[in-house]
Amino acid sequence: MRAFLKPLIWPLAIAVLAAALYLARVSGEMVDFDVYRTAAARALSAEPLYQDADGHYAFKYLPAFAFGMAPFAVLGEEAARAIWFAFSVGLLAAFVRWSVSGLPARRRPERVLIWLAILFMAKFYAHELLLGQANLLLATLLMAALMASQIDQPRVAGALIAMAAFVKPYALLLLPWLVFTHGLAAGAVGLAGLAAGLLLPSVVYGWSGNLALLAEWHRTVTSSTAPNLLGADNVSLAAMWAKWLGPGSAASAFAVVSAVAVLGLVAVIWLQRRRTDEPDYLEVALLMLLIPLLSPQGWDYVLLLATPAVVCVLDRWRDVTVPWRVLTASALALMGLTFFDLMGRTLYARFMALSVISVSALGLAAALAHLRQNELA
Repeated sequence: MRAFLKPLIWPLAIAVLAAALYLARVSGEMVDFDVYRTAAARALSAEPLYQDADGHYAFKYLPAFAFGMAPFAVLGEEAARAIWFAFSVGLLAAFVRWSVSGLPARRRPERVLIWLAILFMAKFYAHELLLGQANLLLATLLMAALMASQIDQPRVAGALIAMAAFVKPYALLLLPWLVFTHGLAAGAVGLAGLAAGLLLPSVVYGWSGNLALLAEWHRTVTSSTAPNLLGADNVSLAAMWAKWLGPGSAASAFAVVSAVAVLGLVAVIWLQRRRTDEPDYLEVALLMLLIPLLSPQGWDYVLLLATPAVVCVLDRWRDVTVPWRVLTASALALMGLTFFDLMGRTLYARFMALSVISVSALGLAAALAHLRQNELA
């Protein structure tokens, strides 16, 4: 009986903790989930998804995501919130576990890496859950795509990347990687899935109505980018330069150059994949880390996607020189161990205005590149 119950201990403990957190802290929050639920109700009624009256809480996702959230529009508000929160906690547990179990040739015990990942990423996880965001769904789908590629199922990986793109379009960053590493067939599956998802709303809105929706989605996303660049929690490269230089052409130019530079780093790492027997993990970890930096609306909690990168550098900690340990430790501490409640409003505002988290994320990317250069991952 004890052997039978042992596998259930952690899921039950997580369920109890999730329920306690929801009742104690979260039930009155989850403002982003309300955005999804509102959009889902509009989709079921064939109403416009993108409405200027929504202001800051405008729906900024592709139309197919509204249909994916339709079950939550049918449920009562409180039930929908509780189920989404429980679902998100379950995704978090799976994502962290898979980030560790998917790492090839681990040096450290699985349990140690799980707790270290939670230590350094807890503030991003908490912020995500409090908002009722969908980045954990994105992260879990991308991690599942990586694991599918690791077991020689690249077409499954392509389908999963397409699904992830409707949660957040940033996921498409992984599609060129999939084509480069696993061939055109896998990429074709991803593109077919993307096309199917783009066409899906036509069933309700009609062909012309769907085209109008996509045009409104593009207008909503692009028109909201510039006003959000100076947001305190925006950690993108575009926001970093706008905070340092002020919004304008110079900041935009430096942002483009920075984006090209980090994508060049990605290309170099891809070309060095023969240095290791199992290169997929580090490459996907790097791309996931870069998503909030490359997206102009990359909020700090989106850095939860950096979990595989954090796991990788912590696991290879003993294999690098002291200077690289110092760089890695500094990047991890500044990125994940800086809390508003400890620093206070004034100091934390200055900290975010200096884009220290963005620089730290770039330092973590450099640490990953160092691991590949030295054939460690």
